[in-house]
Amino acid sequence: MPRLLQAALNGDRDHPALPRTPGELAAEGHAAVAAGAHVLHVHAYDEDGTETLAPEPCAATLRALRAACPGVPISLTTSAAIEPDPARRMALIGAWTELPDLVTANQGEPGILDLCGLLIDRGVGIEAGLLELSDAHALVASGRADRFVRALVEPLDADPGDAVDHAAAIEDALTHGDVRLPQVHHGDGIASWAVNERAATRGHGIRTGLEDTPVLPDGSPAPGNAALVRAAAALLAR
Repeated sequence: MPRLLQAALNGDRDHPALPRTPGELAAEGHAAVAAGAHVLHVHAYDEDGTETLAPEPCAATLRALRAACPGVPISLTTSAAIEPDPARRMALIGAWTELPDLVTANQGEPGILDLCGLLIDRGVGIEAGLLELSDAHALVASGRADRFVRALVEPLDADPGDAVDHAAAIEDALTHGDVRLPQVHHGDGIASWAVNERAATRGHGIRTGLEDTPVLPDGSPAPGNAALVRAAAALLAR
């Protein structure tokens, strides 16, 4: 079975090709899938161009992507950076009318286990976001790792060497904690490619896209998500 390649299409990165509207996301999603992506991860935006967890913008985004990319699993963010109040976040996500196939749930955020429980009960898969070594320890301590679909190992260190070391430490914590979830790895900026390369050599899946990095492996600017996905697919093929 091919290793999973996930495309993170937007987030809050400043890039001229960053897709925000449902139509833009549909076009970028279609191009990313054609380039080799197996799963799409997105952040919804409201009419003012602001990231949101509100039900209608999330539903509109999902409908557009599913029409453009039939059968491709779609992951939505649940990031506290968008809604930091745990009760408010729970209310917004609990009101979703159209459900994604998956969500990313950063394990270091307040109230995340309750939110994961809500979504699991509604049939949504959970990707456990591990941005810090402490997040991996929290996942192990929760005793709930077997309810999740996969672990996202996502160190955000700017230096490639530091990011690779951080990814290795997170992976070791999962191994020692007997967490056997499939893993997908990425970093931030140019360091993301170093994290991707290490993950590929260890048989893990990888993630790329404009949320993660605005540059290609050689440091040149990426024109869009499809170019990043093609570079990641080539890395996996090696």
